[in-house]
Amino acid sequence: MKFPPWHQRPDVFDPAMHREGILDSQAFLRAADQFISLANQRNKKIESTELQMVMLYAAARYAAHVGKNVLAVQDQEEFVQHMVAQYTDMLREHMADPTV
Repeated sequence: MKFPPWHQRPDVFDPAMHREGILDSQAFLRAADQFISLANQRNKKIESTELQMVMLYAAARYAAHVGKNVLAVQDQEEFVQHMVAQYTDMLREHMADPTV
C-alpha cells in the first residue's frame, strides 16, 4: 500500500476536498496549532520533557488506530516504517527552523 507523505496536501482551500475531510496547508497548520496550544496550557503543570513523551505516545496510539481500523493495513511494518519516516522528516524540518 502506498501512503502519501505528510506534506502532500492542497496549498489552497478547496471546498470539495474540505468536505471530504482533507486539510489544505493552512488548515493543517491550524489543527496542529490547536494541539500545540493544548500542550502549552498543560505545560504549566507538566514538565516539557514529560509532555513531549505524552504527545508522542498519543500520536503513536492514534496512528495505530488509523492503520489498523481505518486503513486496515495488511503490512503493519510497512506502515510503521512510513510513519517513522514522516516523523523524522517533520522533526528535521522543525529542528532546522530558526523560529522554533
